[in-house]
Amino acid sequence: MVGPGSIAIIVFVALLLFGADKLPKLGRATGDTLKEFKNATKGIMDDDKSKK
Repeated sequence: MVGPGSIAIIVFVALLLFGADKLPKLGRATGDTLKEFKNATKGIMDDDKSKK
């Protein structure tokens, strides 16, 4: 189980690795990727439902 202490350590390591200026860009890119994946998955599920 991930607790608040673990999340703080992950954020601290991410800051060290990527720097404060690149973290917002990295988060935005991750969010966009997840959004596209969700839309593609939904499209596949809709295609399966319409074939039945």
